[in-house]
Amino acid sequence: MLEHHIRNYIADKLSSLGINSDPYGLELTGVFVLVVIGVALIGYLITRHIIVRTISNVLQRTNIPLLEGFTKYKVFEKLTLLVPITILDLLFPLALGHYTLLSTTADKLLSISILVVFISMLFALLDALNDMATAKGITRRMPIKSFVQLIKLFTFFIGIVVSMSILANESPVIFLSGLGVATGFVMLVFKDTILGFVAGIQLSANRMITLNDWIEMDSFKANGSVEEISLTTVKVRNFDNTVSMIPAYALVQNAFVNWQGMSDSGGRRIKRSVNIDVNSIRFMTDEEIESLKGIRILREYLFEKSKEIDTFNEELDDIPHLGNIRQMTNVGIFRAYLAAYLRTNKDIHSYMMFMVRQLEPTPEGLPLQIYAFTNNTDWVFYEGVQADIFDHIYSIMPLFDLRPYQALSGHDAAMIGKSKG
Repeated sequence: MLEHHIRNYIADKLSSLGINSDPYGLELTGVFVLVVIGVALIGYLITRHIIVRTISNVLQRTNIPLLEGFTKYKVFEKLTLLVPITILDLLFPLALGHYTLLSTTADKLLSISILVVFISMLFALLDALNDMATAKGITRRMPIKSFVQLIKLFTFFIGIVVSMSILANESPVIFLSGLGVATGFVMLVFKDTILGFVAGIQLSANRMITLNDWIEMDSFKANGSVEEISLTTVKVRNFDNTVSMIPAYALVQNAFVNWQGMSDSGGRRIKRSVNIDVNSIRFMTDEEIESLKGIRILREYLFEKSKEIDTFNEELDDIPHLGNIRQMTNVGIFRAYLAAYLRTNKDIHSYMMFMVRQLEPTPEGLPLQIYAFTNNTDWVFYEGVQADIFDHIYSIMPLFDLRPYQALSGHDAAMIGKSKG
């Protein structure tokens, strides 16, 4: 009714100026359309360049991650698009008047446009929330990005259903009920997405993996730091700077190693052996033992061990014989020396287990294993400490008249043949 009075009023004014115009003619309808578009454009410009710019300037002076995310993902800019589209949606039916088909089509398209803009704004808001969660460290404890992606996927499908209902002029319930028939097809198409989401919940609930964890998974050739946990995949930056993409459900179904516990403990394990030539193992003479007492870290052990052995031997009733008496061996003293050496090493964790032990002999000799933890988990530091320890072991072995085992090489064979010749 209001539209009718406005059209007649404008037509009368144009007639008084000598311009013949039909209240529902094409000319007046065109003027109405231009006016509506002008009003929508003015509303957009006011909202975008005055209100949004003012809000953005205020937010730039804050350090709140969520508000910074609003600016980064242009949440307010997307929101301003709703203003002109809403104005057009409200006024176009008045402007088009009796052009029913055109008015209905425009109304449907504008309604879908409002829906698209709203979903776009919601996606930007979710991205801003994800950034805020990352800044606060929440993503280290649970895969927020997976939930964000799932909400986006769900919202996208809802948007498709509502758009179809708008175009068909039917209730969304009809289309939603139709999806029940296609559930099997949807589950087949989005199998990885569904499995990934379920796996993401399991990974989060059991604290199996978080961002920046060092994981190793041989089946996917992954050995590096977790950079991203999404709805379907886990992105791992390997130490050679290659990238491995692991399906999220694979981390639940298959075995992998998470080294983060080692990093959090503050100690990194050294577990390496040196093979001793068994032909170099023998008893030590008193003179050699006296000489070794000059080593400060070994002195207490030698005094205590000598006292213990002397007491045992003095209590023997049998005739002294090599098979009856106790004596110190070079490999035993060497093992005690290495234990004392590790105890005084400032790079070895003093509150974690460390020991020097013999393993079962092999054709390559007698393995003497160092089992200890460095007090720094940095890879470069760890490798440096480990190398220094074994540099020292190989260098100090001749002092105990021990030889490391080394397989005969071609050069050794050639030298033996040359010496015989």
